[in-house]
Amino acid sequence: MELFTPGQVAEKTGFSLDTLRYYERIGLLDDIARNPGGQRVFTGDDVAWLRILRCLRDTGMPIQRMVRYAELARGGDETVAERLELLREHDRDIDDKIEHLRVEQDHIRAKIAHYQREMAPPLETQATRT
Repeated sequence: MELFTPGQVAEKTGFSLDTLRYYERIGLLDDIARNPGGQRVFTGDDVAWLRILRCLRDTGMPIQRMVRYAELARGGDETVAERLELLREHDRDIDDKIEHLRVEQDHIRAKIAHYQREMAPPLETQATRT
């Protein structure tokens, strides 16, 4: 079994060392082993779990909901339905955010077009250049 130092895990997942410690403190990480010197030692399973957490975080899932998901995941097969519903709800939230961003993007693109029209030389100037 391959083991990873906190620094290696931070590099693999993009989480800072402070975030790894925080996630352990609030229960997002559970049962992280320690070496004889007391330093955390992560397994491949820990890294895979952190990648799921990275996905959830990057897509805007609130920490409280992530903690709930972690609790459910530790609950075994009997919590699959609840986990599924939590992820479906998050998926709907992502769709809503994407829709909102598309509307905002349209606004930005309209502003870009406005500025481009302002910067374009008048038609008679363009005709005299050709």
